[in-house]
Amino acid sequence: MNIQIDSREKAKAIKKILAEFEDRGVDYYVSKLYVGDYMNLDNPRLIIDRKQNLTEVASNVCQDHKRFTDELKRAQEIGVKVIILVEHSNQIKSIDDVHEWNNPRLKTSPKAVTGEKLEKILKTMECKYDTQFLFCDKLHTGKKIIDLLGGVPSDSGRD
Repeated sequence: MNIQIDSREKAKAIKKILAEFEDRGVDYYVSKLYVGDYMNLDNPRLIIDRKQNLTEVASNVCQDHKRFTDELKRAQEIGVKVIILVEHSNQIKSIDDVHEWNNPRLKTSPKAVTGEKLEKILKTMECKYDTQFLFCDKLHTGKKIIDLLGGVPSDSGRD
C-alpha cells in the first residue's frame, strides 16, 4: 500500500498517523492532493478528508460552507468518493451520535450550531454530495485510514 498525504496536513498533527503507517509497513509520501488528505495510489477514486473534531466540521459546514461544498463538488465531478473522517472522542461513533454533541461555542455564541442541527446538515451533505462522515478516536486514526483505503494485514493484534 502506498498512501499520498496532502501537503497541507500539519506534521505535528499527523505524527501518530505516520507512526501507524510505519508500524504497518505502509509506504507514504507527501504531495498536494486535488481534494482531501489521504489517498491510496492503488485506488485513487477514494479519498479520506481528516477533520480534527466536530468543532472543525461545524466550522467547515457553517462558516466555510461554500469552500467545503465546492471541494465535495470537485470530487463528484472527477468521480471520487470522499470519506470525511472525524477524530472525536469515542463517544461519537456514528453520524447518529452527533445530535448528542454539545458544541463548546454555544457558551460564547448562542447562534452556534447545535449537535442536533449539525447531524441534520451532515446527513443532508451525505446524500447531496455522495460523501460519508465516519468517526474515530484520535488514537486510532492511522489504523482507520489504512482500513478505509484498502488495508494491509496487521500482525500487531491491535484493533
